[in-house]
Amino acid sequence: MTDTEHSADVIVVGAGPAGSTTAYYLAKAGLDVLLLEKTAFPREKVCGDGLTPRATKQLVSMGIDISEEAGWLRNKGLRIIGGGVRLQLDWPDLASFPDYGLVRKRDDFDEQLARNAVKAGARMYERCNVGAPVIDDRTGRIVGVEAKLGEEKTPVTFRAPLVVAADGNSSRLSLGMGLHRREDRPMGVAVRTYFTSPRHDDDYLESWLELWDRRGPKDRLLPGYGWIFGMGDGTSNVGLGVLNTSESFKELDWREVLKAWCASMPEDWGYTPENMTGPIRGAALPMAFNRQPHYTRGLLLVGDAGGLVNPFNGEGIAYAMESGQIAADVIVQAHARASYAQRELALQRYPKVLKDTYGGYYTLGRAFVKLIGNPKVMKIGAQHGLTHPLLMKFTLKMLANLTDPTGGDAMDRIINGLSRVAPKA
Repeated sequence: MTDTEHSADVIVVGAGPAGSTTAYYLAKAGLDVLLLEKTAFPREKVCGDGLTPRATKQLVSMGIDISEEAGWLRNKGLRIIGGGVRLQLDWPDLASFPDYGLVRKRDDFDEQLARNAVKAGARMYERCNVGAPVIDDRTGRIVGVEAKLGEEKTPVTFRAPLVVAADGNSSRLSLGMGLHRREDRPMGVAVRTYFTSPRHDDDYLESWLELWDRRGPKDRLLPGYGWIFGMGDGTSNVGLGVLNTSESFKELDWREVLKAWCASMPEDWGYTPENMTGPIRGAALPMAFNRQPHYTRGLLLVGDAGGLVNPFNGEGIAYAMESGQIAADVIVQAHARASYAQRELALQRYPKVLKDTYGGYYTLGRAFVKLIGNPKVMKIGAQHGLTHPLLMKFTLKMLANLTDPTGGDAMDRIINGLSRVAPKA
């Protein structure tokens, strides 16, 4: 391997939605980009596989074919179940976002984004396990990464003046640069599995706001929600998103809770062990900027590595892709500057743009997470809030972060106003 093969303008570590989107926009702008992915495609990721209009917009911007012929299943909105009420809410009519969401399995979804980045000009290495950052002793800046390549685990050093950490929740690269997770931010866990089910072609994403653990002598309400997403391929993705704000978070085996929850479903839905098509898998959901700063000494954090999961609903893909686009835009502008000082000034904009874009909204989300961590509040919310369709329409916009920034309706103005005045921590 020659020096030019493993040096570039930018190294992106991780080819999930955040990394692939970053690499796509960088390559499209003419930069030389290395995209390093530790596994080989196709590969599985723990996810609900449901995409809101926010994520759909990103796919459209990147020129991805999201037609049904290309294997994408469209959904019209969200069905909410709780407090004895079942409410079907269509995605809002907005100028800024489409009025439909999508469903796609993550193994296939991630591969499409990665191949799209390669098509734009990024150079991707699969089975490339990145270890320690290469740090310039003189400046303390990251100037590359050490990696093991291929099945032979050949040691390779990749070099670039800028590195993007898109290596997920645990972000070994961030840790190698001394960036640790903030303990004052909420953390979630997602557990999910697939079942063969007659409900596979549901055109609404389904969210169960009350998550009951009925296994003990007394039923108890858990802090989180359940989901059922039809995959359109004969299976349903069934899972739980749970928050660490409750006492029960550490003591419960969430895989067992998921099994018990599935067992309480109507028999004809088919959510029974014999219809399970794969194991129950779990993953952490790093929320509300739980790792900062998002730029330091040549390293930018995107997606889960920077804790960009929406604390209101556990959605990560839209924010992974959006942060990738924002990071790429900042890098492209910095790259065009002549002096080190000017480049650094441009790069320092990245955390500021993230805070301006999401900071206030995530602060509202953290307050929401604290509230629903209280079972009494959760119970009142489910029983009373769900009976008011107008309130639920507002809640859907708030939870999914779907508003028009200008020229929207009264609900949009309230949500945008609250996000603006909330501290951007």
